[in-house]
Amino acid sequence: MRASRVIQILSPAWAANPRIAYSSTRFGKVYPHSLLPGSCVTVPASNQTRGRRDGFVTVSLVILCQGFQGLSFGAIALFLPLIREDLHISFTQAGMLSVASTFTYALGQIPAGYLSDRFGPKRLFFIGMLGTTLLSLDLGMIHSFDWAFANQVVSGVFRALLFAPGLSLVVSWFAPNRRATAMGLYLMGIFSGNIVLSLVGPLLVVHYGWRPPFMLFAVLGVCAAFLYFVLGKEKPASGTRHAVEMLDVFKLFRYSIMWVCAGIQFIRYGVVTSFNFWLPSLLVSDRGLSLQAAGLITAMAAAISTPTNALGGYLSDRLNNPPLVIGGALAVLACTSALLVLVQSIPALVLVVAINSIFLQIYFGPLFFVPVEVLGPRVAGMATGFSNMFANIGALVFAYALGVVKDRAGAFTWGFLAASAACLVGLLLTVPLARMRNKALAAQRAH
Repeated sequence: MRASRVIQILSPAWAANPRIAYSSTRFGKVYPHSLLPGSCVTVPASNQTRGRRDGFVTVSLVILCQGFQGLSFGAIALFLPLIREDLHISFTQAGMLSVASTFTYALGQIPAGYLSDRFGPKRLFFIGMLGTTLLSLDLGMIHSFDWAFANQVVSGVFRALLFAPGLSLVVSWFAPNRRATAMGLYLMGIFSGNIVLSLVGPLLVVHYGWRPPFMLFAVLGVCAAFLYFVLGKEKPASGTRHAVEMLDVFKLFRYSIMWVCAGIQFIRYGVVTSFNFWLPSLLVSDRGLSLQAAGLITAMAAAISTPTNALGGYLSDRLNNPPLVIGGALAVLACTSALLVLVQSIPALVLVVAINSIFLQIYFGPLFFVPVEVLGPRVAGMATGFSNMFANIGALVFAYALGVVKDRAGAFTWGFLAASAACLVGLLLTVPLARMRNKALAAQRAH
């Protein structure tokens, strides 16, 4: 007789009580008996083993794909000084390349989240990965600003299909009390790709220029996309799956906690983009470093940031206090964003870059986890898309603004000082965020 285990499903209180203010029953969810608290299902041990293996392979492949996508997307920032010279464009036009991709990427977040919740994330992630890498290959063959701008507009659409579906797919394979950790783990692929890019990219540029390495990264990304499509799996749904409706998207706008999270996300990714997109240009143009030296510093920053994504999620899960992790990170970033343009010596600047990198994305997982924690996993894709839409609007504003500041003032100083002030605003927003979250969780426990 095949061995099996009986597993008790400990669903959160909101699944059983429709009166909770932030209950996902507001979205029309009717939970089947098999998912009510205290119910049991019998799962064969062989299925559990297969499920763990499928989860490990799928999560690993998603991170791998994110790594190659990070190679292609990050190469634009690293090679930007060379791209500017090749295409004969200004800093403002260089900022517009980031704006073009970020604008369509931001607009696609909620639709991508809705499609992920309704049809499953696997196919959407594959389409996004394949489209993004093919467009990166095309960008390596473009010789004018107009075509580069159009390429980035379309690229943003496909890149939107990567984030919410990919994050939902990774998180689905983790236990509920480890999902902030999973959200932090999701970014490790992108930062790992940035490390490889920053170490290898400048060396390849010396021998081949920026175009051949850029196109090589894109081809490797296409191969990774097909590997994921063949071997990746969606986690089977437990019990009856209830489809979401487009009307559910608009219900997200009712919740104050979503707007507070959106405000912090606007600041979070705006600051991240300011640092990641413009750091190589800051080091080369304002500080006079070579591209190779800038690449090493950028690689160091990416290497430091990579483990902190998962660390922030782990701390949030252990402390059960995401707002504390978010607020602490923003307080440090307010200081380091200003010091990036105020310190004079290169060793001191490298130290500031290192500290900034520790806290830059450490609160990624906790911030994305709060809406899912409060509203429930049924709308995880849409809630993630909602948050990431505002994050990328912030990236769009910050990336363009810093390019304009550089062109008009001749330096990045005022741009990074503005990023520092924005971090202080984000720190203040964690106060109402903590209050709203505690109120919602208290209501859940009371029922």
